Formats: sequence, structure tokens, C-alpha cells
Amino acid sequence: MNVVLLGATGLVGHGVLHECLRDHAVKRVTAICRRPPEITHPKLEVVLHDDFADLEPATAHLDQVDACFFCVGVPSAGLGEAEYAAVTVGYAVAAADALLPLDNELTYVYVSGASASRDSRLMWARVKARAEDALLAYPFHTYVFRPGYIKPMYGARPRERAARMIHAATSWLYPLLKRVLPDRTTSTGAIGQAMLAVSRMDGTGPRTLTSGDINRLARK
Repeated sequence: MNVVLLGATGLVGHGVLHECLRDHAVKRVTAICRRPPEITHPKLEVVLHDDFADLEPATAHLDQVDACFFCVGVPSAGLGEAEYAAVTVGYAVAAADALLPLDNELTYVYVSGASASRDSRLMWARVKARAEDALLAYPFHTYVFRPGYIKPMYGARPRERAARMIHAATSWLYPLLKRVLPDRTTSTGAIGQAMLAVSRMDGTGPRTLTSGDINRLARK
């Protein structure tokens, strides 16, 4: 299996990258990113690319793709809806457009959020839902992941100071949250394992998965 990973240097993408490199069925991971990941590996190919709104030049490096794992994300705090949508919707759709000529039946996994809804009063939740709708309209085997609380793994830390403080203050609660709210908590490792699981399902099963679904797939 050949995987394209977007967002490899982010919190979720870091965990997904580790899981892909650990999986014996994955032969190549192509990470398209603005700066190289800290990890190196014989299976990892890094394509440095600045403009995520136009990924066609980056896909010139790809000859075969079985799955695309989209883990790019930005905090919504301090951003207007148009700015937030430019990344959350625009980058995700740009990746789909660039990959479509290569294989219109590849598996595309999009990391959304637990409260994503077109009718939400929360701006970020409405925008995430728009991205989900746009991607589900493609002929890919598209899966939408809606995780709740996410535990970072493999030494990852949020880049934003506010996010680091939140994770530092709440990380000790994860074992308790996992027991009390198993369907609202997951980890970056479980997300990566679940992405690999759905990439083997050929478009079968539910297309929208919660933290509980993600954890069950990871356990398999």
C-alpha cells in the first residue's frame, strides 16, 4: 500500500505517520509538507511544497496512490470564517482535485471534529461539515473521522502555546476520560491505525466514524 499523508508535522499527522511506518503492509509513505518531519525512515518520502491550495505540482512525484490521509488543521481561534475555510475546506478539496486523475477509487480519510454539523452555532463545526460534504461527493472511498478528545502519542506536542497549555493541563485526565467517555476520546496512534484499517475496506462500512468507531477499528 502506498500512502499520501498531508499534515505529517502536525499533532494528529505525527501519530498517523508513525503508525504508517510501523505497518508492514505500507510500502511507501509520501509526506507532502512545508517542512520535513523530524522522523526519517526508508519508507518515508518527503515532498516539500508551500502552496497547499494547489497541490498538482506535488503530485507529479506520485506514480501510484492507494490512500490519502488528510491531517492538516489550524485552530479556529482568532480566524474569520473565510480564513478558516480556506485551510479546512480549500486545502482538503485541493488535495482531492490533485489526486483524482491518479486514482478515483483511492481511500481518502479526512480528520474532522466530533461536533461537525451544518447547523451548528460554532463556526468551526459548520466549516468542518462543509469540508465533509465536499469530499463525500468525490468518487473516492471517502471516510470522515470525527474524533473528540485526542491524546498525542510518540512525543508529539501542539505547536501553539495555548494548545500546549490545554494538553499539559488535561493529559493526566486521559485514562479517566477513556474509561468514562470511551466514545469521546481517542489517540493519534488509534487514528492512524483506524485509517489503515478503513483503507483495506474498499469503501464498505460507515463513512463517518466517531472516536468509539476509531478505537474499535484500531483494536482490530
